[in-house]
Amino acid sequence: MPNAADGRRDSAFWQFSLAFYARPQVAAACIELQDSAGIDVNVMFYVLFLATRLRQIDRAEAERIDAQVKAWRELAVIPLRALRRRLKTGIAPLPATDTDALRSEVKRIELETERIEQQFLERQMPADSLGSQAESAIAAARSNLAAYGSLFGGLPEAPSAVLLAAYSQHVA
Repeated sequence: MPNAADGRRDSAFWQFSLAFYARPQVAAACIELQDSAGIDVNVMFYVLFLATRLRQIDRAEAERIDAQVKAWRELAVIPLRALRRRLKTGIAPLPATDTDALRSEVKRIELETERIEQQFLERQMPADSLGSQAESAIAAARSNLAAYGSLFGGLPEAPSAVLLAAYSQHVA
């Protein structure tokens, strides 16, 4: 997920993601949701970004957003993530110390695939073309997260609560 060192990106969505991901406990909650529920953190961040624009989406729109990047996620992001994670402990017969530089480069490329995914979402599905006007950013965030989570049979409560609390502080 985003790294503050990559702040040269000027996309509003990318900047939102960088700032939000850097908030306390957000990274751990994202990894938990990604690993346990199968969510795409970039899509989840997009539905939260939409909430900052007071846009509230439903399940059908969440599904449409997710479908836009499904092939990219499956063919680019997930394989790079799997390789990066595998390199962390080493791939026999090579120890991790022999592949640390490669792991760092894969991490950089993985981050770039995520930036590309976010850029695509922001361009293909502009905030003002989605959903309906919400009462507040917090109400939209809660609703949008539930709509996206419904694609996975709901999201685990603890990491979702962390994200909503962090989001409330982020937009306050």
